[in-house]
Amino acid sequence: MKSDESDLLEVVRVIVIDGYAQCAANVSFKRDLKTIRSRVKDEGLSFLTITLPNFARDLEQALAVGRILPEHFRMFRKYRAIPVFLQGMLARIFDLETGRLYDEFNSATDTPTFIGAIRQICLAFKKVEIGCTPAREAAAVVNFANIESSFSDFGLPTEDLAHFELVSSVLWGNMLHKLSCSMFTPRHGPGATADRISGNQKYIWRRWHSRLEPYFHLDEAGVITSDVERELERVTIVPPEQEQPVRVTLVPKTLKGPRIIAIEPHCMQYAQQGIRDVLYDVIESDSRLSGKLNFTDQSINQSLAMSGSSDGQLATVDLSDASDRVPLSLAKIMFNSNPDLWDAINACRSTHAELPDGTVLGPLKKFASMGSALCFPIEAMYFYTICVMALLGEQDLPVNHKNVDLVSSLVHVYGDDIIIPSTSAATVLAYLQKYNCKINHNKTFYSGKFRESCGVDAYDGFEVTPTYLRYLPPKNRQQASHIISWCETANQFYLKGYWHTAQYMYNRIEQVIGVLPYVSPDSEALGRVSYMGFRTVQRWNSTLHRFEVKAWCPTPVYYTDELDDHAALWKSLSKLVSLSSLDEPRDRLHLKRSARHGVVAIKRRWVPIT
Repeated sequence: MKSDESDLLEVVRVIVIDGYAQCAANVSFKRDLKTIRSRVKDEGLSFLTITLPNFARDLEQALAVGRILPEHFRMFRKYRAIPVFLQGMLARIFDLETGRLYDEFNSATDTPTFIGAIRQICLAFKKVEIGCTPAREAAAVVNFANIESSFSDFGLPTEDLAHFELVSSVLWGNMLHKLSCSMFTPRHGPGATADRISGNQKYIWRRWHSRLEPYFHLDEAGVITSDVERELERVTIVPPEQEQPVRVTLVPKTLKGPRIIAIEPHCMQYAQQGIRDVLYDVIESDSRLSGKLNFTDQSINQSLAMSGSSDGQLATVDLSDASDRVPLSLAKIMFNSNPDLWDAINACRSTHAELPDGTVLGPLKKFASMGSALCFPIEAMYFYTICVMALLGEQDLPVNHKNVDLVSSLVHVYGDDIIIPSTSAATVLAYLQKYNCKINHNKTFYSGKFRESCGVDAYDGFEVTPTYLRYLPPKNRQQASHIISWCETANQFYLKGYWHTAQYMYNRIEQVIGVLPYVSPDSEALGRVSYMGFRTVQRWNSTLHRFEVKAWCPTPVYYTDELDDHAALWKSLSKLVSLSSLDEPRDRLHLKRSARHGVVAIKRRWVPIT
């Protein structure tokens, strides 16, 4: 741990140097570096991964209200109205005596640049994947269970339920009514399964939930031999009371806390993928909702966050524990126009969840947790519906197609990232809370000039998104994920002008794998990017007629996983009919091996420089 602290202290040192250089701040940064070293010595890595991000959070809140309040920056000593830490930058944004945000900035003070530098220093380590303490892991599991328990106390008056049903019917009725189960093409996802079946073994059925059969027939799920009955005898048909629950798993996220994933059983994941694809297609292609409710394109929300930071007309809303707070009863109402579609969705929805200690929760009253393929589209539909209800109510508009079309054009949703008119923010937030959503007030902005949505942070029309360090420094070639991530991060720092930071990271990588060549930003090889162009050419490939360099490249890690008989035929046919798979890399040995999901290695080979 001490070596990790030393490594990250060196990273933050060069980030501070570059941050001050970006701002051309005519003040010394040595005091700030001394503060960081002292606090890390006393508090450990939590100062970099938790305390500094909290400093950035308070900065954002101060920007939203237009001044530094007494409750801001409580963990830092203040001089007059502003913190002593990073005072050289903060004094260019806020008045030293009053703490008020400067209304205008002159040619000597570029407020977005200073804000960007402060946030880069404070947020660089927020997302470093470090295992948190057992106490924090236990608290995350308790919170998961408490949210489920809270549904027992959740209820809505009859008029609110009727309002939700009416708006849902107008918003989704015609669109969903035309869908049928014959449109579903179930497929296997790449992730883990609750029954720990992976790779090619997903094409061999061992268990099948009886609830699926009316909508997803087992004899159409890969059992394609002439002797169907013999194959079906190998499959255990599981009644509802014996279904395997989702496996609640803690995934390392940050030192502050883990991410909780509810991993679905093999057959449920298979069916969910087919419905999800249809929902994505029908909603994103709808003339009213196209560009408003998005599942595959974050750029729309990102662009709106930029414009909202400039003119203040749009607010960005973020929710906490979003997927775990969607009530099953209200999700069902959204599909009232197509009961068969809902029955298919409900058939592939797991009803119980097994916690890491073996405790089983259920029947679940939430729709689904993160891990279900249907969690993302259903939660987005739910939040969109509530926002439309709020805008209709605020303007006292009757619920009809004309008015729903009018207000729905003002709402943009991507998962739990919501963008609405700033003037309606208070009303929308109240509605979201009424319908069991929890507002993340630290990441919700409707005043001031700061906005964030879908990974883009903006202030007054300028992007102030920090570059995040995801891993600790690589120590050997076996830490391929660390090496790849550090190389990508170093290039990001280089492109934003953090020269010392990029060079330090390049040096650390080269200590492990040798000299990095110069490559283009979209090269498959690990290497440096440069505004000076390509300065590394090692050979001319006369066969392929291109210049090449020998470089380390990410490559999948495979394990022996042979598939034969009808399962091999089914996999080959399913890949053939899947149009999306035509653009994917083809592995000619895919019937003999499978790639380890989430595992990567690096190998040296000749690659083009462009």
